[in-house]
Amino acid sequence: MILRTLNESKPFTTKDSSTIRSILDRSNAPVQNQSLAEATLPLGAATQPHFHKLSEEFYFFLEGAGEMTVDGETREVGPGDAVLIAPGAWHTVKATRAALRFLCCCAPAYAHEDTYFEA
Repeated sequence: MILRTLNESKPFTTKDSSTIRSILDRSNAPVQNQSLAEATLPLGAATQPHFHKLSEEFYFFLEGAGEMTVDGETREVGPGDAVLIAPGAWHTVKATRAALRFLCCCAPAYAHEDTYFEA
C-alpha cells in the first residue's frame, strides 16, 4: 500500500499559473495512468487558458468561489462541484469571490509537456 499525506508534498507552479501540491503521481509513487493533486488560486487569480492533448481532467472544488470556463462555457463553481475537462478542451478557472482550493485528477498523469497555450 502507498499512503501519502498532503503535507508531504511541496507546492509548485504549473505552466498555467496555478499552485499545486502533488498527492499521488509518477514523481512520488508507482503511478502509471493518472495523477491527483491539490490546486489553489488566490482571490482574483486565474489560470491561463490552455488545453491538454492527452489528459482528461476532473476538478473537484473543496473551498472558495469562482468561475470555470470550458470550451467557451462559463459556470460558477464552489465546494462540492465537479467539472469534467475532456482532452483538447480549452479551459481556465478564476477565483472570483474567494480563494479556491480544488483537487485535480488527470489521466494520463499531468505533465508540463501536455499543456498548450494559444500561439
